[in-house]
Amino acid sequence: MEVFEHFKTLFEPDLVKAIEDQATPVSIPEGETILDIGQMIRSVPIILSGLVKVSRIEDDGKELLLYYVNPNESCAMTFTCCMQQHVSEIRATAEEPVTMLAIPIHLMDEWLVKFPTWKNFVMKTIRNRFHEMIQVIDQVAFKKLDERLVSYLKEKSRVTGSTLINLSHEQIASELATTRVVISRLLKALENEGKVLLYRNQIKLLREL
Repeated sequence: MEVFEHFKTLFEPDLVKAIEDQATPVSIPEGETILDIGQMIRSVPIILSGLVKVSRIEDDGKELLLYYVNPNESCAMTFTCCMQQHVSEIRATAEEPVTMLAIPIHLMDEWLVKFPTWKNFVMKTIRNRFHEMIQVIDQVAFKKLDERLVSYLKEKSRVTGSTLINLSHEQIASELATTRVVISRLLKALENEGKVLLYRNQIKLLREL
C-alpha cells in the first residue's frame, strides 16, 4: 500500500510488512480527543498526517502542553504506559485532521526483540519526548510567562509550518496554565513591540519575534 512507502526509509522490510499486516488506519477529525487521562491504551499510534497535541490536565481543568506529535512520529507516553499496562496519564488531541496507524499493544514487546529498527524508533521517540518535557519544566520553573509565551508561539509556528497561528487567547492561556486576561495583555505588548499582529482568534508572527 502507498501509505507504507515512506516507512521503507525508517524500518527494515520485514517490519514494514508486519505494520502493513497488523496496523489499522484511523482518521480523526480536528479537535477530537484521541486519548484521554485514565483511558486504557489499546494501541500504539504512528502519525501519518496531521498534528497531535499531548497535554497534562490539572484537577481544576487547567491544561499544560507537553509536546506535539508530527507525521512519522509516535507518542512516548503511550509507549511507556502500554509497556507497563498503565492507563493513560495524558490527553492527546487532534490539532488538525489526523490520519494514523493503530498498532495493537501486544506487539510492542515482540517487535522490540524482533526488529532492531523498531527498538531504535521507540528509544529515539522516548529520548526526544523526554528532552521536550525537560524544556517544558525549565520554562515553567525558570522563565517568566512572557518568555514562555514567545517560546510557545515559536514552537507552534514550527510544528504547523506557518506564521499564522489559529488560536484564541483563551486556548493559549489554557495550554500555558494561566488566564486569558494575562495572555491578552502579553500579546498586546508583543503587538506594540511590532513582533506580532493580532486578529480575531489568529496571531500573525513577524520576523522580529
